[in-house]
Amino acid sequence: MLTRKQHKLLLFIDSHLKQTGFSPSFDEMKDAMGLRSKSGIHRLISGLEERGFLRRHHHRARALEVIHLPEIASASEALPANVVRGDFVRQQNSALKIPLYGRIAAGLPIEALAETDTFLDIPKDMIGSGEFYALEVAGDSMIDAGIMDGDHVIIRRAEDAENGQIIVALIDNSEVTLKRLRRKGNTIALEPANPRYETRIVPAERLHIQGKLAGLIRRYH
Repeated sequence: MLTRKQHKLLLFIDSHLKQTGFSPSFDEMKDAMGLRSKSGIHRLISGLEERGFLRRHHHRARALEVIHLPEIASASEALPANVVRGDFVRQQNSALKIPLYGRIAAGLPIEALAETDTFLDIPKDMIGSGEFYALEVAGDSMIDAGIMDGDHVIIRRAEDAENGQIIVALIDNSEVTLKRLRRKGNTIALEPANPRYETRIVPAERLHIQGKLAGLIRRYH
């Protein structure tokens, strides 16, 4: 059994992972749960770990893994108001083969490869529905968003994005970069996630969105 708060937090973490590819921060979880302190989040996460719904990778920052999702009890089953039935629903492990197009700058923009014969196998439940491709990150300008040099980012093809989303931007039909999107009138700001880099301002007509960040794969050697 899960409490309502444990269930709500688990669903929030699962949704955040699928949308961004990263675990939410403790501040984000605290705000989403309406709690005043992070200690309550620690207790909820510990409870989810003990029940086998969540795995915490202690030697990595913002590294939570959803192992199972609970089923909601049917209306005919009498449970306390603050309890959700914790029957396991295993994530499906079927893989999706997506093209790996080469390296993309998370520092200075570089040209991405247009063709490839290299593919990555990605669990379908990691990224959801849509058309995807992968790029290898070059540079460290997005490290505060958890994106490191050498990571593989999974990109959902899209021509539009909301403010604050991390996008693949094509500039002047030649340069490609991975940055956070901010629209400012007739211009677009491409924000890094590293204070050592400056935000780049580009006229909107010179920039085309090539996709949005959907996930991330990191290999440890």
